[in-house]
Amino acid sequence: MARMKFLCDAERCIECNSCVTACKNEHEVPWGVNRRRVVTINDGVPGERSISVACMHCSDAPCIAVCPTNVIYQTEEGVVLHDKDGCIGCGYCFYACPFGAPQFPNGPAAFGARGKMDKCTFCAGGPEENGSQAEFEKYGRNRIAEGKLPLCAEMCSTKALLAGDATEISDIYRERVLRRGKGVEAWGWMTAYGKEKEGAK
Repeated sequence: MARMKFLCDAERCIECNSCVTACKNEHEVPWGVNRRRVVTINDGVPGERSISVACMHCSDAPCIAVCPTNVIYQTEEGVVLHDKDGCIGCGYCFYACPFGAPQFPNGPAAFGARGKMDKCTFCAGGPEENGSQAEFEKYGRNRIAEGKLPLCAEMCSTKALLAGDATEISDIYRERVLRRGKGVEAWGWMTAYGKEKEGAK
């Protein structure tokens, strides 16, 4: 069974925010809530890096552990979803999440006045029927049911943001790391076929 994960390659992210915009447009996310954001470290100095952050769909998600109403759950594919109908807006998941993924439309309001929690769904919708109007209104479009990847990853111009099966994502990233630092040797005959083929035609 596939374990769906996100991975952002900080060497490729150019802080264009296309992932953020794609997510808000695709799911009609409420004003004041960002399911995804781009964080830049050492902004404006040599060696700055940017990374796209959202719910990372943790294998052992702390938000699931602290939710007093058990509305946050994990699918067989490892996607962490929530049921808005049972959410009481307590904010425990917000404080437990190391990525700040759970968001509340009313911000840091009093207990129960924050509104229903909203978070990245890996474009997998929610507990309602796949593709239904009710699912779209509460959770956004269910691209996973349509056989597609999350739109944020598909819209990434530099392919810094990867989404999909954890094994495939790690293989892609491992290959990128192996190619880095080779300069012009990263592409061409030598890399593709090896030194033993140097004289072959």
